[in-house]
Amino acid sequence: MIRRVQLAGVLGAASCGLITPAFAQDAGSVTLEVMSEEERRGLSWSEGRAALAGDIRVSRGRLDASARVVTLRNSVRHGGADAVVDLSVGTDWDLGAVRIRTDATGHAFAGARGRMDYVEAGVSASYAYGPLYATVGVIGAPSQRAIGGSNVYAYANANAGIPGTPLTMLAEVGHSSGSVRDPSRAQRLRPGGSYTNWRLGLEHRRDRLTIGVDYIGTEVSRTATASRFADQRNAGDRIVGRVQVSF
Repeated sequence: MIRRVQLAGVLGAASCGLITPAFAQDAGSVTLEVMSEEERRGLSWSEGRAALAGDIRVSRGRLDASARVVTLRNSVRHGGADAVVDLSVGTDWDLGAVRIRTDATGHAFAGARGRMDYVEAGVSASYAYGPLYATVGVIGAPSQRAIGGSNVYAYANANAGIPGTPLTMLAEVGHSSGSVRDPSRAQRLRPGGSYTNWRLGLEHRRDRLTIGVDYIGTEVSRTATASRFADQRNAGDRIVGRVQVSF
């Protein structure tokens, strides 16, 4: 686990080294969240059950680092893990009107049976136009035993505030693909093989409080032959709610 987290830090530091960070005052934030389930890329990481999360983020100039801890409720997808710790480092900079971001993340699973930890890195481009903020990006995980091969997630998302209201609309579509070395473990991140996911959401933001609800769906088949890591019953269309407080 330590080796993979160190690798994530090295990848992030390497990408950050290409950019000379601006000297700015240190900043930080803490976020606490409760949600009806921990969902990522249309898949439940907490077996469709409620989860708790805590984030801490610090930044200096363009360089930032974060740690997120989420309860997983003995997740079948992640070898019975009780929680996941996501450690990330990244940077962003402006290229004209477009904001480019690169980052690397190590995922460490507490209480899992066997080696479940893995690392990935991503790059994205964002553009704001009036109340609309849109992003396209790709996140790649090199071939690793824990995920049965490699994984590539390409996505596009957008959010826009509704004029005259405290509401924000959100939408996202993504596609997961990659190579397969171990068909059983590859279904952790791609149950049934490559698939597309989507999200439509609505958020109410007021001061430090955010309340959100999302409709989430995937094209993952519940009838296809699956491994013990797939958890296909928690990969279909559903509604997810969340409440977040930031400090």
